[in-house]
Amino acid sequence: MKIVVTGGSGFVGSHVADELSKRGHKVTIFDKNKSKWIRSDQKMYQGDILNKIDLDKAIKGTDVVFHFAALADMDEAINKPIETANINIFGTVLTLEACHRHKIKRFVHASTIYVNSKDGGFYRCSKKAAEEYVEEYHNTFGISYTVLRFGSLYGERADDTNGVTSIIKRAIKTGILSYLGSKNSVREYIHVKDAAKASADILKKKFRNQYIILTGKEKIKVYDFLKILAKILKIKKKIKFLNKKLLGHYIISPFTYKFKNGKKFTLSSNVNFKNSLLELIQTIKKKS
Repeated sequence: MKIVVTGGSGFVGSHVADELSKRGHKVTIFDKNKSKWIRSDQKMYQGDILNKIDLDKAIKGTDVVFHFAALADMDEAINKPIETANINIFGTVLTLEACHRHKIKRFVHASTIYVNSKDGGFYRCSKKAAEEYVEEYHNTFGISYTVLRFGSLYGERADDTNGVTSIIKRAIKTGILSYLGSKNSVREYIHVKDAAKASADILKKKFRNQYIILTGKEKIKVYDFLKILAKILKIKKKIKFLNKKLLGHYIISPFTYKFKNGKKFTLSSNVNFKNSLLELIQTIKKKS
């Protein structure tokens, strides 16, 4: 199949693009930045996710779109609510609209487990809204989709915004293992290559119009992860937990979202519906 990967120059997107190419698909990477890891059998289209013309040129004639283009750094998103909404929500809608125009067979949307959380800040808000648009485009225009909710990813090509990468780099540089958050923190780490394989697998028919959670097989205490790291790096100094409240980051589980039911407000007196309807009809008749 012909597949476009938006955000295909990034950490996760590039690995997914590689896995799709390995499986024989014709892959085009759509990104504002040229990929450092582009393969000889892949095409590169540099463009802006907020530019309709760029999207049309990239998506026209393709079968499937993997949508990874996003402002994905949760900490950055906390300070950039408008930019986060523009890229993660409006950028998704523009991509969906291009997919609708060009009748793509499947829209694969990269989301996050934070959509089920009270945490995640503006990043979570934007991803939750984007998911709603994906589903509504399916309901209204019949676009088939798969939503991938990624957990704690790690692996090659990640930059310093990745939690595991930042801890390792800081430990190598300082000789100290430290974690800004709580000693009680728990994660389900998944290697990016495993996530990429799963992302390619979901093209099977049984995953159409499904929400898929991609996390590691087991829960790992951050403290245990740091002890493993200390042994590998031969760091004997005591592990430091700064116990800062990391705005937007969950401690033990992201699955804490509860829908808030609105309270119905009842007026002490109401306009009579039948009488008001008669008055409205008379007013309309007078004006016609």
